[in-house]
Amino acid sequence: MGIVNVTPDSFSDGGKFLDADAAVAHALELVAQGAEILDIGGESTRPGAEPVGETEELRRVIPVIEKLAAQTKVPLSIDTMKAAVAAAALRAGVSIVNDVAGGTRRDLAMWRLVSEFHAGYIVMHAQGTPTTMQENPTYENVVREVGEFFSERLETLLNAAGVTVEQVIFDPGIGFGKTLEHNLSLLAGLRNFTKRRRPLLLGASRKSFIGKLLGAEVENRLPASLACATLAVAAGANFIRTHDVAETVQAVRMAEAILSRNNHVE
Repeated sequence: MGIVNVTPDSFSDGGKFLDADAAVAHALELVAQGAEILDIGGESTRPGAEPVGETEELRRVIPVIEKLAAQTKVPLSIDTMKAAVAAAALRAGVSIVNDVAGGTRRDLAMWRLVSEFHAGYIVMHAQGTPTTMQENPTYENVVREVGEFFSERLETLLNAAGVTVEQVIFDPGIGFGKTLEHNLSLLAGLRNFTKRRRPLLLGASRKSFIGKLLGAEVENRLPASLACATLAVAAGANFIRTHDVAETVQAVRMAEAILSRNNHVE
């Protein structure tokens, strides 16, 4: 899943692709590099980010989605917390809603929209909002609690909103209301989530916990991001959300080739 940030303030590439044509060109380059899904977002969710108004978010993302829908057959995803933005994006050509607020509120409007369009729905765990989530994240056992959240939210989606189980993808929310230790525990425990018989998405690309652990600036976090991606694949993750598509495709394909030989070991 290639990341297309149509924002001025995203932590890694904010401002580079705020122009719609620049965003489209970047997205098509990601497809050429091997992206199988494009995740388009118009509101930064970095720690401390301020909310963006609905009108502005729509102004940023809809022209990009419309142009991409006309130029590529790769599935498009909208990274948004707003039902109105998701609705416009679905009408414009996306088929997946990546809802980073899926774990922090009951949004029946969003869920019914997902059900109506029979869209894929990425449910991400978070503690708090992007503005406040890193102030004091606290868990007794982060792996257990994220797993319990997935079970609760899946039941709610199926029973209260008419979403089908086939539509749901889980994301443990690396960096969203988690300390460095929480993130490392989640990465070490990914196999617990892949046992739930729903696809698992990992988004660790270039995130700040890597910098805290290794002292690496954003532009120097690719090796650690690839380590997270390959470990996730080995644990059974199905989707890797990344800024660095070409490098991640190589790492993932190599990991898959090695893992496929497990059945042949005597």
